[in-house]
Amino acid sequence: MDLWREFHGPNAAYVLELYERYRRDPHSVDPVTREAFARLAVPVEDSGPPAAGPAPEPTKIAGAVNLAQAIRGYGHLAARLDPLGRPPHGDPSLEPSAHGLSEEDLRRLPASLVGCPSTDVCANAWEAVRALLAIYAGTTGYRFRHIWDATERAWLREAVESGRYRPPSDRVNPPALLERLTQVEVFERYLHRAFPGKTRFSLEGLDMLVPLLDELIGEAAEAGIGSILVGMAHRGRLNLLAHVLNRPVRQILAEFKDPARDQDLARRESMAWMGDVTYHRGARRALEGGEAVHLVVAMPPNPSHLEFVNPVVEGMARAAGARVNHPGIPRFDHAVSLPILIHGDAAFPGQGIVAETLNLSRLCGYYTGGTIHIIADNQLGYTTESYDARSTLYASDLAKGFEIPIIQVNADDPEACIQAARLAHAYRHRFHKDVLIDLVGYRRHGHSEGDEPGFTQPALYERIQAHPTVRERWAATLVERGVILPDAPPALEARYVAALEEAVASLDPATDWEEPRPAAPQPGAAKRVRTAVPAERLRELGEGLRRLPEGFTVHPKLSRLLQRRREALGEAGAPSLDWAAAEELACASILADGISIRLTGQDTERGTFGQRHAVLHDVTNGKTHTPLQALPQGRAAFAVFNSPLSEAAALAFEYGYSVQAPERLVIWEAQYGDFANGAQVVIDQFLVSARAKWGQTPSLVLLLPHGHEGSGPDHSSARPERFLQLCAELNLRLVNCTTAAQYFHLLRRQAALLASDPLPLVVLTPKSLLRHPRAASPLRDLAEGRWRPVLDDPEPGARRERAETLLLCSGKVGVDLLESPQRVERATVAVARLEQVAPFPAEEVQACVDAYPRLRRLVWVQEEPENMGAWTWVQPQLARLCQGGVTLQVVARPASSSPAEGSASRHAATQQALVAAAFALEPAAEAARRPTRRR
Repeated sequence: MDLWREFHGPNAAYVLELYERYRRDPHSVDPVTREAFARLAVPVEDSGPPAAGPAPEPTKIAGAVNLAQAIRGYGHLAARLDPLGRPPHGDPSLEPSAHGLSEEDLRRLPASLVGCPSTDVCANAWEAVRALLAIYAGTTGYRFRHIWDATERAWLREAVESGRYRPPSDRVNPPALLERLTQVEVFERYLHRAFPGKTRFSLEGLDMLVPLLDELIGEAAEAGIGSILVGMAHRGRLNLLAHVLNRPVRQILAEFKDPARDQDLARRESMAWMGDVTYHRGARRALEGGEAVHLVVAMPPNPSHLEFVNPVVEGMARAAGARVNHPGIPRFDHAVSLPILIHGDAAFPGQGIVAETLNLSRLCGYYTGGTIHIIADNQLGYTTESYDARSTLYASDLAKGFEIPIIQVNADDPEACIQAARLAHAYRHRFHKDVLIDLVGYRRHGHSEGDEPGFTQPALYERIQAHPTVRERWAATLVERGVILPDAPPALEARYVAALEEAVASLDPATDWEEPRPAAPQPGAAKRVRTAVPAERLRELGEGLRRLPEGFTVHPKLSRLLQRRREALGEAGAPSLDWAAAEELACASILADGISIRLTGQDTERGTFGQRHAVLHDVTNGKTHTPLQALPQGRAAFAVFNSPLSEAAALAFEYGYSVQAPERLVIWEAQYGDFANGAQVVIDQFLVSARAKWGQTPSLVLLLPHGHEGSGPDHSSARPERFLQLCAELNLRLVNCTTAAQYFHLLRRQAALLASDPLPLVVLTPKSLLRHPRAASPLRDLAEGRWRPVLDDPEPGARRERAETLLLCSGKVGVDLLESPQRVERATVAVARLEQVAPFPAEEVQACVDAYPRLRRLVWVQEEPENMGAWTWVQPQLARLCQGGVTLQVVARPASSSPAEGSASRHAATQQALVAAAFALEPAAEAARRPTRRR
């Protein structure tokens, strides 16, 4: 056994230190070590301490070990990462002198001290250090010392230092790579020449992104991945659509011609279809193996809000890998899908959504088996330099906080880029965790092709204009290596230019331009859905929900709550079902119908107001039990997760999940309704406009607690006016239901419409009404009722013939009006509730209004300030219904920039005044002189 080759790095240093002590005094080491050293010859110069001369000092040994460790940890600071040749930052610890060493010292030390696999061919530590520098400070930089798992660090170190994934150890096809780079470059240059001034956000300067993705897709296919989901902003998107997603180049060229077709504009429905710019659209590519599709590569559409597609892609990947066609907990298979996110170097540290998305990566309800992140690193924002854009050295530094290994690579070194892709995929495949490639390049043109970059970075762009492209560099390399002849690159370029010119010459924009117009929503489809569930069936579901594992001890207070829910399912005369009980029964019946449910949000398992308790906790041992997962009648999986303290990424994740799996009921709950404005980009750019822009049909449900109850400005309003402003063309439903039965039928209706008429559903859920007796419903209303867009006065027989005023409202204020003592005194006033605000149920409201023959005033009553709430939405709708002398009025808080009072006592006084104003009638004598309204 060669002792000196059995130990590496710090271990070798320790053994050599023991050996030095042994040489000075054999009795200074323990007997076993002394015996081992006595049997060994003094190592020769190429494998250990020299045979002649003094033995190396322990400080020199330690210095050599520390130098090797410094190269591993800080070699990236000396790596040649910038294709434009700007010098690296460097670090003093990479110099032997920083460790008290000279070249001569290192030549006297064994190569095994460095501990690199390549040191087997090195004569001494000096050669080993040079070999290590070539690995860690070449055109690739590696950073993984921040990873706490020693197994991962050891794997990465061995993979990097062995060169396992780098050519020629792992071969590439040089001519094929040149052809791919030629495709990429010719496409960009042709668009620049043929469509001057057209915005395309060129990939030039980061051309290797396409071959890098090719490599990842190939590796994923070999690993059996079934779905690859690519999320990116607009930089280079057209090139990826053409060459990675295989979107027909003719179609892209036709879109650049951007024809306006008169016959389309003449049709009203075409005016409703908005579409989107070319560089925001998505695509899907199926790779077939034999007769079956074995891999799908998809790129979802993305607006100009850069990184917001990140959590959308993660949600899609989660949905793709989740198996839910069984009762209980969904099963997630990380081998099914691979998310790849392409970030901008300015956006990665600058956009908070990135950090929110990275935080999801290892959470139970959001885990996707690892994401491969790629920073398309231009080293420049729009016109902003890095020193004004981030507080970190590298654009990728944010990833260190999430223990993500980072591979930085020069985009002008094709072989290094291919190695980075292989290493990233291998790490993800081995550990099922995120990994990041920082692809360092440049941007050949301005932010857009109409921008002049020389205004703000003149010196930089003078250098860029003189810099050869990666295709030109790679072609020269292959000619120099003798792989191809000198005339091959220009011939290849000419062939691709000719193909594009031929495509343009034969182009017919009227037929080649295809837009993904979705099928129009089906007006009235929701009215045909039956949502009632027989009482006996509901009792069976209730009994199934109340079964607990043997020995499971529920909290005493919860035990009483569960008992009340059981009693509410009894025969006539039983107590009514509250909001949470109706929700649980709705979910149970939906699962029994075979439709899977995913429910997430902040504190959603318990419910913000302690109302839900979807997950029970054993008070003796902390074990959990989820009744909807243990439901005997269940035919599909149920998932409920407490989300991180995030709105933007959490909501976008659920949006992506619902788009990928439209057949599942996906629900996101805000802790308070106004917290949804933390995800306003997701709402505006994805949820409500996806159908009009991209032809997507999301069906996500938002539960937003709403109601003015003295909580202050921040927890009163879910801002319904913002959603209503975005309502058009049947793009969403917004409801504010006030009874448990209504909520039950609403959820069942949404589940039933997933296959035929999917729309996002925004529910303004209650707070105090969660346990209010007037909001509770008897079992009969669930078993025999249906969803009703309008709830007429609960005493219609006593008021219809006398009522001259109809107070129409939505939500909790309706209960305040019904509970008011003034209602008893005002027999000529009726109260109706608008449960569905959008789409506005004109027929149902008209029928309600027409039911009051003496009606003179229709009064819209809302808690919100007059410039908020639903008033501006319902006002024109109600005005059309007011005929025959009926006047339309509004009672609301005064217009304000803040939604509610910051004082509970002031709120109570204002709410009392608001209710009083609603019941304040004109003098009876004046009313008596008016005739009965004709109908």
